[in-house]
Amino acid sequence: MTALPAAAAGRLFCVGLGPGDPELITLKAARLIAAADVVAFHAGVRKSSHARRIADAHVRPGVIEEELRYPVTTGTTDHPGGYAGAMADFYEAAAQRLRAHLAAGRDVVLLAEGDPLFYGSAMYMHDRLAPDFQAEVVPGVPAFAAATAAAQVPLVRQTDVLTVLPGTLPEAELARRLADTDGAVIMKLGRTFPAVRRALEAAGRLDGAVYVERASMTDERRLPVTDVDPADVPYFSLIVVPGDTAPGLGKLDHRDRLDHRDRSPAPGVGKLDHRDRDAAELLVVGLGPGPDAWMTPEASSALAEVDHVVGYAPYVARVPQRAGLTRHASGNTVEVDRARLAFDLARSGERVAVVSGGDAGVFGMAAAVFEIADEYDDVEVRVLPGVSAVQAVAARAGAPIGGDFAVLNLSDRLKSWTTIEHRLRSLAEADLVIALYNPASRSRREQVVAAQKLLLEVLPADRPVVVGRDIGRAEESLLVTTLGDLDAATIDMKCLLIVGSSGTSVSSTGRVWTSRGRTPRR
Repeated sequence: MTALPAAAAGRLFCVGLGPGDPELITLKAARLIAAADVVAFHAGVRKSSHARRIADAHVRPGVIEEELRYPVTTGTTDHPGGYAGAMADFYEAAAQRLRAHLAAGRDVVLLAEGDPLFYGSAMYMHDRLAPDFQAEVVPGVPAFAAATAAAQVPLVRQTDVLTVLPGTLPEAELARRLADTDGAVIMKLGRTFPAVRRALEAAGRLDGAVYVERASMTDERRLPVTDVDPADVPYFSLIVVPGDTAPGLGKLDHRDRLDHRDRSPAPGVGKLDHRDRDAAELLVVGLGPGPDAWMTPEASSALAEVDHVVGYAPYVARVPQRAGLTRHASGNTVEVDRARLAFDLARSGERVAVVSGGDAGVFGMAAAVFEIADEYDDVEVRVLPGVSAVQAVAARAGAPIGGDFAVLNLSDRLKSWTTIEHRLRSLAEADLVIALYNPASRSRREQVVAAQKLLLEVLPADRPVVVGRDIGRAEESLLVTTLGDLDAATIDMKCLLIVGSSGTSVSSTGRVWTSRGRTPRR
């Protein structure tokens, strides 16, 4: 739609009113409400509008009022598109009502509780109307700021990280995120409160968490989360989790608390009598390629017993959070630092697991752990195997690694590209099936192109190639192509490639298999 000339069209103001106390309305918000041609506000299915009540003293008599009443406020509806469909239709119809006023040259003030762009319906009106009309957003005091003031607790200090979470998240995901942050605010409670409380307990963040109901309003209520009756929790409530309640060793950059410890074995260190073990132990655990069902029972049992999980952040995120578990997530290029932290924790008497995706011994953390293991000869290392990514892709394709095969990491971060080229050519000349890990990334696009060109110098263009992307996840895809037809531009870090040998065939149904020793019939 073409925007109307500024002189002909009205202006849209999305105005934040603060959390409920009319005295927390900003001066700018009050001025705009009083001058509006149209005052619009959302309302619940069978409830009066809280926003309209907050702004009441500033709405002038005779102003046009537009009540935008929700058709549904829970996930239950007979709309063919479900809850999302019902709300999308509602927002579109509401936007059309406001559009008519704006097109007629009337200024519209849309009232929003808290801040307009913080979990508010005003943003959906802004999305639809701002491209065509002059629009302005007036910030408001968010509810969590009022709740923190009511609780009178410092939410975050210095370099603490604050995370705002909706209570509607899956319980396991909520617990993980609570464990991984310093301070937190949990919004959207109501019927979600029992699951939120369990997530707080699993994350070890229940003690110190404060429940605040109707912050800044006359009927405000605040108390420890442990004292809240789950049957009496309204939607207008939230939980403040102060950063001061976070576990002290939840991050890799807190290693300095351990680095000052003498790394030579102290008298008695490693004798974990209270855990019925004779020596300190460090577990290295392969999580499998992704789905929970592909994690071994041995790995699941071990992770249910440890005090600390150390690893690359996406892998740590896959470990279910529970009470007593501290997570140490870090980036993708600090493997030795990560291993040293794990050894320090194990030496101090903690039960520790270092985690890797797939199998920890296949381009995983096991090698990094053993790289420095001699420095910690009082700590026993135990590696628990996992399903590797190459196995997962091969299983989806059929049996492409049914014969002799090799795996090669195309990343040149830890070895030279010259070395990779030499090994890749040797594998192709040896007529092995070749599985290629880490074929490309956002900053490393040329290696897979060079690898394809090199292989075509040795192998025929019709050699079968399997491309597995995100195998085991909801977005997985599997492509069976040939070496000549492979489109290198489509390959990224989520892919694993399997290049066949002379013994590899593709069946009439598209299944790929490699002979165990004989050249299969074509």
